[in-house]
Amino acid sequence: MKKVSILLGSCMAVMLMSMMPDDGVMTKENGTYVINTTTLAADVEGYQSPTPLKIYIKKNKIEKIEALRNKETPKYFAMVKKNLLDKWNGMTVKKAATAEVDGVTGATFSSNAVKENVRRGLDYYKKHK
Repeated sequence: MKKVSILLGSCMAVMLMSMMPDDGVMTKENGTYVINTTTLAADVEGYQSPTPLKIYIKKNKIEKIEALRNKETPKYFAMVKKNLLDKWNGMTVKKAATAEVDGVTGATFSSNAVKENVRRGLDYYKKHK
């Protein structure tokens, strides 16, 4: 009976792990979920290119958001990184998903693209965590 319980428990664990999509969008590192929006929001463009992000979520709160490589104008995207990416830090996923965050003056297209990447990343997290 004990062997059957162990076997059943092992099968359940494998099934639960297989339910998490292996599409490279969401990974888990040391209790922190990391959402990569590269493929999730490939159609979301800033001024010159897509603006993929990594969103770090721990205990249902956003720890940080990092910009990934893109082809936006460096001068303007630096303003976005400095003045926009940390606006969601510390927010719960629920609050961040509905937060109205102001964009960066002079970098409107990039700001809008980043906000859409965050929205899509958080939607994905809520559906797949």
